[in-house]
Amino acid sequence: MTGLRLMVAILVDTAIEAEIEIDTLIIGGGAAGLTAALAACEAGSSVLIAERETVLSGSTALSSGLIPAAGTAIQLEQSIEDTADIFYSDIMAKNKNKADPDYVRRIVTQIPKTIDWLTAAHNIPFIVLDNFLYPSHTNHRMHAVPEVTGSGLIERLEVAVRAQDITIVTDLQITDLVVTAQGEALGAYCQRPDGSQESIAARSIILACNGYGGNPELVAQYIPEMHDALYFGHPGNQGEAIIWGQQLGAEIAHLSGYQGHGSVAHPHGILVTWALMMEGGIQVNRLGKRFSNEHQGYSEQAVSVLAQPDRIAFNIFDERLCELGRSFEDFRVAEEAQAIIRANTPAELAEELGINPDDLTETLAECSAFSQSGEADSFGRIFNLEKQLIPPFCAVRVTGALFHTQGGLVVNEKAQIYRDDRSVFTSLFACGGAACGVSGPDVSGYLSGNGLLTALSLGHMAGSAAAERCLD
Repeated sequence: MTGLRLMVAILVDTAIEAEIEIDTLIIGGGAAGLTAALAACEAGSSVLIAERETVLSGSTALSSGLIPAAGTAIQLEQSIEDTADIFYSDIMAKNKNKADPDYVRRIVTQIPKTIDWLTAAHNIPFIVLDNFLYPSHTNHRMHAVPEVTGSGLIERLEVAVRAQDITIVTDLQITDLVVTAQGEALGAYCQRPDGSQESIAARSIILACNGYGGNPELVAQYIPEMHDALYFGHPGNQGEAIIWGQQLGAEIAHLSGYQGHGSVAHPHGILVTWALMMEGGIQVNRLGKRFSNEHQGYSEQAVSVLAQPDRIAFNIFDERLCELGRSFEDFRVAEEAQAIIRANTPAELAEELGINPDDLTETLAECSAFSQSGEADSFGRIFNLEKQLIPPFCAVRVTGALFHTQGGLVVNEKAQIYRDDRSVFTSLFACGGAACGVSGPDVSGYLSGNGLLTALSLGHMAGSAAAERCLD
């Protein structure tokens, strides 16, 4: 049903006549919704996942599927020393203390429990990537399924959900939430692709329908600097949770926060891993000049790339980094699509890219000199001698993109949604991109993995609490 723009609303009633009755209705079948379903089912609740698309995917399937967590069993197995306190400090430093500290603390405390639970209870295996560090992460804490893809994570979560006989209904667009005069859940009205209507009665509703990145009107309103940028998220992210929340009088925060990415191969539309930048790569513009510190973060780098001539940049790396890149499926796809350009010298590479050869040669020489001296460059980046680029050189043409939004509904320790007056809707929950993230109100506050961090941790919390509420 992607591309079908429907009006959504809150309807107030005393009851709902429905063809389907369920304890917990979960709106959205991405990583957050699937995790919530597993938790709710485990706690004894009957569950229905309503997914607007034909197949389960969400923003997760478009990502690398990396989940940051500190203090997990797999970290211990890989002899990685890390704690929730260190992770908390990393998140707060990145968002410049603009996120709610208590909320961040709850999330970082929950996520190792969720990772370990998914492994122990649902046979989802995880590995920790330990051959590089993402920007601003102190320790190796990026957890991935063996495929190291978001689609692989979704597939494994779906297998686990179906093993529990949880009902998944696809091609089902939730249009209206039905609530009491006090705003408590009664159910929802739905629409099929052929226009037919259905209704579902539910005692608890979990909003797992992500943010508003696929809604151009909302993007223009809240993050105008990305209005004309490439959108590299799921088109189904239409902002229903925000719209429903506004109608309900829910507390909403940080709608100006989002995850960008400064490394999407263009025009191929393929994510190129930022690991290449962290391990020695650089970005230059059409003038052959660097324009930022590539180690600050790939989210804010989207804005920097979009500020360059023609809104493009070039990732410059070498064959050593190609080997690292090939550990990621997206990079392998980029190679197969012939997005990677190779040359023996800076001048030859510049010719291939349409850059003045002297300018690119000078830039690479400057980076080499900084590698030799160990001094920081004018952007504050320190180059590592062991990671300096050597011929033959490689490059890929990229642009900046909007991935997903970070603002959303404010929730409590049970993932219940707050009203504006700080009371809670006891039967309405939010997780993943539907809930406010931990990145604060700015693009620069996004720490790598923050999206899936809240998807899985809040999904676990919401599912357990929704089931508990139904069983009371």
